[in-house]
Amino acid sequence: MSAPAPLDTHEALALLPEPGQQPPPASVGPAYKACIEHLSRALAEHFRHHRDADRVVRLRAELIGTVLARSWTEFALDESAHALVAVGGFGRGELHPGSDIDIAVILAAEPTADERHRLERWLTFLWDTGLEIGHSVRTAEECATQARDDLTIVTNLMETRLLAGNPAPLAEMQRLTAPARMWSAPEFFAAKLAEQAQRAARFGDAAGQLEPNVKDGPGGLRDVQTIAWVANRHFGGGDLEGLRRHGFLTAQEFAVLDEARRFMWQVRMALHLVAGRRVDRLLFEHQREVAGLLGYAGEGNTAIERFMRDYYRTTRELAALCEMLLGLFRQAVLEPAQAAETRTLNRRFQVCNGAIEARHPGIFRHRPQALLELFLLLQQHPEIEGVRATTIRLVRENLHLIDDDFRADIRSRSLFLEILRQPRRLGDELSRMHRYGVLAAYLPVFAHITGRMQFDLFHAYTVDEHTLRLVRNLRRFSYPLEPDDQPRLCREALERIPKLELLYIAGLFHDIAKGRGGDHSELGAEDAVRFCSDHGFGHFDTHVVAWLVRNHLLMSATAQRKDIYDPAVIAEFARQVGDQVHLDYLYLLTVADIRATNPELWTSWKASLLGELYAATRSLLHKRPGSAPARAERLAALREEARALIAQRQLHLSSNRLERLWNGLGEDYFLRHRAEEIAWHAEHVLPAAETDLPVVAVRHVAERGCLAIFVYARDAARWFALTTATLDALQLDIQDARVLTTADGYTLDTYTALEREGGHDAGAPARLEDLRARLRHALVHGESPAAPRAAGLRRKTRHFRVKPQVSFFRDEHRRSVMEVIAADRPGLLADVGDALAHHDVSLIDARIATFGERVEDYFYISDHAGRPFTDADGQERLRARLLETLA
Repeated sequence: MSAPAPLDTHEALALLPEPGQQPPPASVGPAYKACIEHLSRALAEHFRHHRDADRVVRLRAELIGTVLARSWTEFALDESAHALVAVGGFGRGELHPGSDIDIAVILAAEPTADERHRLERWLTFLWDTGLEIGHSVRTAEECATQARDDLTIVTNLMETRLLAGNPAPLAEMQRLTAPARMWSAPEFFAAKLAEQAQRAARFGDAAGQLEPNVKDGPGGLRDVQTIAWVANRHFGGGDLEGLRRHGFLTAQEFAVLDEARRFMWQVRMALHLVAGRRVDRLLFEHQREVAGLLGYAGEGNTAIERFMRDYYRTTRELAALCEMLLGLFRQAVLEPAQAAETRTLNRRFQVCNGAIEARHPGIFRHRPQALLELFLLLQQHPEIEGVRATTIRLVRENLHLIDDDFRADIRSRSLFLEILRQPRRLGDELSRMHRYGVLAAYLPVFAHITGRMQFDLFHAYTVDEHTLRLVRNLRRFSYPLEPDDQPRLCREALERIPKLELLYIAGLFHDIAKGRGGDHSELGAEDAVRFCSDHGFGHFDTHVVAWLVRNHLLMSATAQRKDIYDPAVIAEFARQVGDQVHLDYLYLLTVADIRATNPELWTSWKASLLGELYAATRSLLHKRPGSAPARAERLAALREEARALIAQRQLHLSSNRLERLWNGLGEDYFLRHRAEEIAWHAEHVLPAAETDLPVVAVRHVAERGCLAIFVYARDAARWFALTTATLDALQLDIQDARVLTTADGYTLDTYTALEREGGHDAGAPARLEDLRARLRHALVHGESPAAPRAAGLRRKTRHFRVKPQVSFFRDEHRRSVMEVIAADRPGLLADVGDALAHHDVSLIDARIATFGERVEDYFYISDHAGRPFTDADGQERLRARLLETLA
């Protein structure tokens, strides 16, 4: 970045006519518009070259103020006794490219008819020049009346500067709205605290959300402004520098706060320039260009991820500083009026007015382990409401004491483990330790993932935020806040866990090595082993933690990518797990991990998949070692259970026809379907005549939270492509597809699908009948309905680059499997189906997995004769067609 250069704005201002030279407004309008456009281009160009947001923001406010003052004179309003005043951010002398220009005309008296006419023409003129003006026209008394009942108005009127006209009305307004007359410092502070809480609820309290709001999100610019507003009301004016002079900020805190504020100004200015308008949410579609404008470089997503990591670290630091400063204000503004209530906890800490505080300023220097003891006491005393601001400051000032000697001290290690073993507030206090910098100081490997994001739609939070949410989820299995916090199987597994702290440690370390290169599961397991060794864990406990970190993706991958109704799959998974203890630990970690990755990921369907895998594996582990249910035994049990369901439903199906149907379907059919599906299929297949084909049935499976779609028809090459295209057009997301072709040329296809978010009521009878009728119509006529537009999905997905990949391999049963990795989009499965049909390849089974903008689908395929599809030339032709289609 080159050194700051002079910014000449005289050329732009010279475009303005001298007041009185020409009659307004028509003749001077183009000149003013040209001047404003010239100024905007010059300021934007200066920022692009020098990235000096401070100068541009302040100079823009000054220059727009000059333009407004000139226009005020142009309309002879300077001859009146009224005042033209900048308010809000414009009044502070700050104006970003897309920010509103807030002004107030403060009337000295009721305007004359001529003055009112000129004011109306002037305001219209300003809008015609392209300025986005927010304005009010009131007397000083009217300003006071409005401000008395409106926090936003009084806040705006606290930050004013005269642009043109008579200063007397402004002075009167300031007198009437002073803290002595309305909104005293305590009242104002309490209202701002409530406003901040509402903002946090509206924008979310997760500082690691991946499309953050630069202005109003946690640690955003609004937090800095809130501090300045409260200081202004309390001290009667001033800015952040004034806080340092008044002793509310140390020199170091001021430097950190000012640097963070400057960075956020850079981001907001770049965002406005990239978007070409006011946009305060850092959307995926802007992040790449904003990163480039701010000088971040690198291949792929490296630049974005480096930029966003700096962003998250900055907002985390801002949020922590603002929490401390608001606490200091609370102590200075609210508490002097009340007697302090103190209660001693021990020689180091006491409770003052409901919050914990150090009993003297040197406590951490004299006993560094108190930096951990503080959080343990908060867990042990749930009645304590928080930490006193003065103590937060002491913690921040003494973080340097957490060094290698501190971490090696048995007292420190014992305290940290005691925190993990507490029955309450584990998630809250780990998050607090992270906010104050203690967690990353004690676990340096955690510092590496702080603020680290992955530029995709699958991971909704930064790695550190995700990790803390995972541990919080694990804790809530024991102490649920909502009924959904404690699924039944989780409760049962939790009761058998011998040591909960092993689960929490695995949660802390499961993603600790992300971003280092290599396999993060293996590297994280090595970190976990070091931690356990340092903290005195035995060999078995260390092995459990390391195994969990190394295999934390095993259960979700098995459930989503393999046929969990296949006994061989269950047997292999059981072999990898080994015993009930490892299974319980892994199941709990997997559920907590998925729920902490993205709020939209955890569905009833996903819960049922994991639950069925868990139950099947538990059942197998409880049999004698190494045993697995005999194939014939399992087939017989499935048939018997299906017969019982048919009898229970009083379907009155012919036993002989049922046996002939089942005998013709083969063993694979029974191994790939549950008993209730087998009974459901028979219910629709046996009564159907040839003229009834294709038969389509749709039902809602409430316990799995999904729709089941069954198609029975004469086999045809494009059935899969046509069915998936139709279901996609009907706003269903396919999760699973099982395709079976009989020896006599019939196909029995079963699909599992979910309604898209915001879609229809999945269980409504009318919806089920509509789906059945429209799918059958499409199959009969060979044409799927047109898909509705999905603008929201395209807005997000089009900014992610997923290179399509197609590969072939043989599974443990020697079946041919085609893996397709590509960007998610409507019609993808239909395109795959068309490609398979074009190359005369049959689909047997499909596992559909979507990870944000990315799909990783597995297709079990065969050649036209039902043999494994192993022809290398044929695979290459199919791959080439798919890569061309999916590009």
